[in-house]
Amino acid sequence: MSEVALPQRFRFAAWLERGFGLAFPFIVALVVASIILLAVGQNPVDTFTLMVQESFGSTRRISATLSAATPLLFTGVATAVCFRSGVFNVGVEGAFVIGGLCGAFIGFSLSASFGFSLIPLALLFAAICGALWLYIPGYLLARFDVDEVVSTLMLNFVALGITGYLVNGPLLSEISGNNVTPLVHEAAQLPRLLPPSTLHGGFLIGLVVLAAYGLWSTRTAYGFESALVGLNKRFSRAVGISIPRTIIAVMILSGIVAGIGGASHALGQLHRFADGFSPGYGFTGMAVALLGRNTAVGILLGAILFGALASAGTTVQLFSDIPLDIVNIIEGTVMIFAVVEIGRFALRRRRSK
Repeated sequence: MSEVALPQRFRFAAWLERGFGLAFPFIVALVVASIILLAVGQNPVDTFTLMVQESFGSTRRISATLSAATPLLFTGVATAVCFRSGVFNVGVEGAFVIGGLCGAFIGFSLSASFGFSLIPLALLFAAICGALWLYIPGYLLARFDVDEVVSTLMLNFVALGITGYLVNGPLLSEISGNNVTPLVHEAAQLPRLLPPSTLHGGFLIGLVVLAAYGLWSTRTAYGFESALVGLNKRFSRAVGISIPRTIIAVMILSGIVAGIGGASHALGQLHRFADGFSPGYGFTGMAVALLGRNTAVGILLGAILFGALASAGTTVQLFSDIPLDIVNIIEGTVMIFAVVEIGRFALRRRRSK
């Protein structure tokens, strides 16, 4: 055996292990869904074929899938930034909602004379607010060792309470019967990429954010240092890496990405902020990040997968007697087995202290 062939074999084995790890939760979900479909008298092959057609069967369906995947690109990256650094941040949902309200606020409160500069202004304001929002639990963890799971989870409820009060009170639209803010100016709306589909410019922004994350995590010294902190804190301290500074920095980065994601959703999808703005994009982003092993390519695939399930789920039951609950079961099973990674994550964290 040559000295060159051996490392190549190891690399292939590592690639195979990672690929299987990515596919394992999805395979289990398909098996579970197949059993349930057989139990209710449905053909699993026909059902899955219909779901694939409704997700990728035409340009219109692909657009719908990518539109559903757009918020998950942001929340997946925002989660992965922290997870790979050993910070278990579950507060992306709150930062996403805060960013959405802040982006919409700039979009309808500033004068329309700002023109297309409203879009970068709204994204910038949302990024700042998202960063400040997650700076709080980051500082508490770095300075006082406050458990970030508890603090970020509680902040999600605070975010929902604040935004709910504002959208039902001072920022409530006077001409709408629903609990929504006024529409943002037309110049502040992200353009639709493939009308009449809802795919908008936020998808392109999400791809840019994803590419930036990929470069940051694999090609920069700070990205390497943050990953090293997640792998082994004792070793990181020994080589001179500041653990508190890294924790605060990744939380701020996570808030920036989540804030921009919320603003993109408000400016591109809804053109306003509404009560119930997010159906859980932040929590689904956790599953996307875990399923994708915190890699840029993995996050992209995970976001498209969940986007496809969401897109197909809303139309499959229109063309068959298959209940929407089957799609929810698949999503839930994928998330459960993806979250198994959390156990490994926590174990690795304890060992590294």
